[in-house]
Amino acid sequence: MDESEAMDGLCVTECTRCPKLVDSRSRIVNGVGPEDADLLFVGEGPGANEDEQGEPFVGRSGTVLDDGLRTVGLDRTDVRITNCVRCRPPENRDPTKDELANCRSYLETEIERLDPDVIVTLGKVPSEHLLERSVAVTKEAGSLEEVRINGMPQRVLLCVHPAATLYDRSQEETFENALERAAELADVGDGDSGQTRLDGF
Repeated sequence: MDESEAMDGLCVTECTRCPKLVDSRSRIVNGVGPEDADLLFVGEGPGANEDEQGEPFVGRSGTVLDDGLRTVGLDRTDVRITNCVRCRPPENRDPTKDELANCRSYLETEIERLDPDVIVTLGKVPSEHLLERSVAVTKEAGSLEEVRINGMPQRVLLCVHPAATLYDRSQEETFENALERAAELADVGDGDSGQTRLDGF
């Protein structure tokens, strides 16, 4: 890394690899959560709210994610949440292949240092980015794959993006089932199969 790129622990403090993103961001949005979390959630990139507040998943999608975590007996503070790219793409467009590639080493370093039990991809972009293949995320949500990331075997659980549940109510169950499986695989949260939880609905 040259002087225009710096990483302190799990946080990128300085980066100018993507000129368009440097222009569109107001800050670098790093991952949040414990540096020894068993579960790592990976989104696509920051949106307007995230860019403003400097934290991933703080808008409507973040509320859905927080609610989903609570349903399986987890709190946002129990897990780590990060993104494939750490700077907001203009007009909230998807990050380009080059932008994803430019930010990949930061994500790999974060994964390596965190060494999570399970990585949960939130949506199509992070799923395809980490599995390096095309993914039909609604069909494949809840499936677990072992992949090598930076030479290390990692378990990756595919999940729909929390926002998908806002546009398509049928995705709510898919989303919750994936979160429940993630909690079970990492042996965190409630771990029961949801019977007692359903009473509250």
